[in-house]
Amino acid sequence: MADAGEVLMSVLSTIRVPKPGDRVHKDECALSFSSPESEGGLYVCMNSFLGFGSRYVDRHHARSGQRAYLHITRIRKAKKDDDSNSGSGHPPKKKPTRLAIGIEGGFDVEQEHYEEDVKVVILPDRLEVTSDDLANMPDVVKERVSLSMAGIMAADSVSHTLQVQQWDGEVRQESRHAADLKQLDNGIKIPPSGWRCDVCDLQENLWMNLTDGRVLCGRRYFDGSGGNNHALLHYQETGYPLAVKLGTITPDGADVYSYEEDDMVLDSKLPEHLSHFGIDMMTMEKTERTMTELEIAVNQRVGEWEVIQESGTTLRPLYGPGLTGMKNLGNSCYLNSVMQVLFTIPDFEEKYVSNIDKIVDDAPSDPTQDFKTQVAKLGHGLLSGEYSKPAPDPGDENSAPEPRGDQVGIAPRMFKALVGRGHPEFSTNRQQDAQEFLLHFINMVERNCRTGSNPSEAFRFLVEEKIVCQQSQKAKYTQRVDYIVQLPVPMDQATNPEELQEAEHRREQGDTSAPTVPAQIPFTACMAALSEPEILTDFWSSAVQMKTTATKTTRFASFPDHLVIQIKKFTFGLDWIPKKLDVSIDVPDTLDLSALRAMGQQPGEELLPEVAPPPLMTPDVEVKAPVLDDATVSQLCEMGFPMEACRKSVYYTGNTGVESAMNWIMGHMDDPDFASPLVLPGSSSGAGTTPTESASEEHLAAIVNMGFSRDQATKALRATSNVLERAVDWIFSHLDDLESMDVSEGGRSAAESEGGREPVPGPRVKDGAGKYELFAFISHMGTSTMCGHYVCHIKKDQQWVIFNDQKVCASEKPPKDLGYLYFYRRVAE
Repeated sequence: MADAGEVLMSVLSTIRVPKPGDRVHKDECALSFSSPESEGGLYVCMNSFLGFGSRYVDRHHARSGQRAYLHITRIRKAKKDDDSNSGSGHPPKKKPTRLAIGIEGGFDVEQEHYEEDVKVVILPDRLEVTSDDLANMPDVVKERVSLSMAGIMAADSVSHTLQVQQWDGEVRQESRHAADLKQLDNGIKIPPSGWRCDVCDLQENLWMNLTDGRVLCGRRYFDGSGGNNHALLHYQETGYPLAVKLGTITPDGADVYSYEEDDMVLDSKLPEHLSHFGIDMMTMEKTERTMTELEIAVNQRVGEWEVIQESGTTLRPLYGPGLTGMKNLGNSCYLNSVMQVLFTIPDFEEKYVSNIDKIVDDAPSDPTQDFKTQVAKLGHGLLSGEYSKPAPDPGDENSAPEPRGDQVGIAPRMFKALVGRGHPEFSTNRQQDAQEFLLHFINMVERNCRTGSNPSEAFRFLVEEKIVCQQSQKAKYTQRVDYIVQLPVPMDQATNPEELQEAEHRREQGDTSAPTVPAQIPFTACMAALSEPEILTDFWSSAVQMKTTATKTTRFASFPDHLVIQIKKFTFGLDWIPKKLDVSIDVPDTLDLSALRAMGQQPGEELLPEVAPPPLMTPDVEVKAPVLDDATVSQLCEMGFPMEACRKSVYYTGNTGVESAMNWIMGHMDDPDFASPLVLPGSSSGAGTTPTESASEEHLAAIVNMGFSRDQATKALRATSNVLERAVDWIFSHLDDLESMDVSEGGRSAAESEGGREPVPGPRVKDGAGKYELFAFISHMGTSTMCGHYVCHIKKDQQWVIFNDQKVCASEKPPKDLGYLYFYRRVAE
């Protein structure tokens, strides 16, 4: 060991002890999905604390010169049979009683048990030093190396801090209203039973307001059950914030909801608040299901969940290249489903997977923070087949249970942390909307592909909007870029109205056995709703110099190589409560959109004059802040809409009330400047921006790389307060305004272009025939995008395959009628 001791002494200055704040990657390779459980284990650099699998550790040594690595290997222990195990070798599943994961009473997660081996390895000779060997070395070597080893093993790994080991949906915060809640001395006393809603006489799902003692029914659920919203309406009228659910009061507590905080909360003074209205908490018994129990029931309900996951059939597990499962990191199924689909698209495979060796060679010193490296790592992990292996059976090694379909798979921890960094939603472990994540990831690809090929161009297409003034019959044409077709769902076109009415009638009669009947909506009806002209009732016509009625028609100015269609299942009810439409749509395997090709200006068609509408006030009059109804603005904000959007809705509807403002919001939610500050006519540009404010060089480069000139990019950024995403939307919706400015491939001016010829303004888009075939779809289960579960089905070699996190199986009955996002590829002619 003398040689090893001498070598350690020579590299002692490079061996560090982790300090608080150091990122220790001891569970996952920075360039692959190798881990301590993989063959060859994991090597952690004792200087940078980056982890590397056996395939990449020599490369890191050669590039960095670092020689000392902590080699960690783990071998899974076989679980001992428990007395409660069933004959199949699997323990019986306990029914969850708590809305939690990894906590007693919650949903079960399997805990792994390992034998761990740790030693120091010195490259390039791969000298090995164990803890026992250190005892015979000089004190200075023994102390430094031992402290480093202990520090690395004791540190929370980056992957551990990112992964949700436990999640408790019942952890509630103390309400800010509880301590100083005002209670009215109105003489109301609540009996211990026999409650009814003060408005509609409903006898279940009743809530008592803790300020005035009114007993009112709760919210109506997405499926029509529940209450009639009288407790919510009472809060909107009075502002009294806290209510307790009657029937859940026990000596241990009760369900308390804060309308102002929009969440279940704790009330430390609940016994005192209940006593004010004659309720003795210590004598009460539970007679209704708590909100937690209701949520657990929803998360276990059959129907949509069973059908989408194909739970009723025995599915054949699949393994091999392109058939790799992904671990759920705690509500990361939305990310898993989207990335599985994206890496079946040749553009993404060619950009990241085919070039992985060059990407790895060009990676920075910390590849965990490099977007291209982590995307390539994910793509290679999914397509290589290296991790598409059956997961070890958690039961006894000698038992032979039926295949479960679970895989070793990959855990996209580094990728999730990187793409979510700084984002208010994707940086959390909450469930998210798969469509929003898809657009977020495409946006990141756009920003990181300023040179070379850009795989997001596979989805990019141009939309032409034609507005015709009904009084003058003159037209205006604009174009904008888009990546997803949002398909409306016309519920009034359902082909099974009798079934729907019968099911609704049974629910209203209190029949708990009434089946959930989805509305059968023809796909042709959805397409008709997309293509039919929209009536604009408040259009300012430059031809007649006044507001009049116009029609807006939307068509494809180009057809992308790959078309994404989103079914707009998530909407608002008449009471403005978000809900998910329970629909079944006969989505076709092939699609021909040729009839929706934009035709541009027609012969003899006159265009609307390019004249701006007159200002609402003369330029010499000082622009003052508008007087807005604060109560209406607050009410809209409580529904979850952005403050600036609420202010604009109240302003543009003339303070005429919540309903008209809400209608304005619903009609402008897709506007690029929906949440940007209110700018009055005649005032300067948006807050914080002046016409001379310099644009970000980074943002300028991103827009120039899309094919626009620097002047055009500058104009777009100045018009949108230097916000890149808004500037891109702005530039594509103002192409007519930019025609006089130079634009060409790569952002060169017209003078620099071949022959000095000015090309047509516009983005780089791929175009071709509008005929497509379905190759993938993502389905959502649950009541909203903020909860539930996502899975995806992908067609591989004419066989539909279901990807359900770590389970990858041949699909027997792909539920194509229940999808949320559909992916089509162009059919070659």
